[in-house]
Amino acid sequence: MPIIQLDDSYGFPLPEEALTEPNGLLAVGGDLSAGRLNAAYNEGIFPWFLPNEVPLWWSPDPRAVIIQGELHTGRTLRRFLRNHPYRITVNHAFEQVIDSCAQRQEGTWIGRDVKQGYQVLHQTGQAHSVEVWHDERLVGGLYGVSVGTLFCGESMFSKMENASKCALIAFYHHFLRHYGDLIDCQVLNHHTASLGAKEISREKFIQYLYQFRNRPLKPGCWLQQVLEL
Repeated sequence: MPIIQLDDSYGFPLPEEALTEPNGLLAVGGDLSAGRLNAAYNEGIFPWFLPNEVPLWWSPDPRAVIIQGELHTGRTLRRFLRNHPYRITVNHAFEQVIDSCAQRQEGTWIGRDVKQGYQVLHQTGQAHSVEVWHDERLVGGLYGVSVGTLFCGESMFSKMENASKCALIAFYHHFLRHYGDLIDCQVLNHHTASLGAKEISREKFIQYLYQFRNRPLKPGCWLQQVLEL
């Protein structure tokens, strides 16, 4: 099946039309405007491409998620969490977080257009960040997009021990307290698997998405605030 070239509309092919190799590639082209990004996330699709290249849009099968009640913290990590040295916040430094994610070796896909697109989503209240601070220095964090009671994680970074894990764990509990249902990790890796992420079929993920995308979170979830672990 040929890859669809996107036009000026915000329409996307159905996720099940994505290629199996490379896994999940669904469409090419378009831009990273707020309207197109919103349309993508509401259908279980996300962008990933290298700077100065045409945007590529993905919906892989399987999909990595953290399901409510299935977060895992091992004994060593739990010991660290009891005496961690960090302050963890929500939406205090979105631009710094995405810049720090871009500086990782794995984050080189986060070019200028990607940063600008997600910063617009942040300004409109749809993209959010979690920050980890040590002595007023940003040492870890994550960012992603909220779709109802589903949070689509995009990237994370860590400059000190367990900083990104602390960000995800603190956010997980905060999100659940505000009636969050599911965290999307996109593609499973060792880092997220160690915290309880698992793979589900794309079909099941889309079922969850359609179930959760119009549910409201408890008010106050995305206000600037300090999180407790």
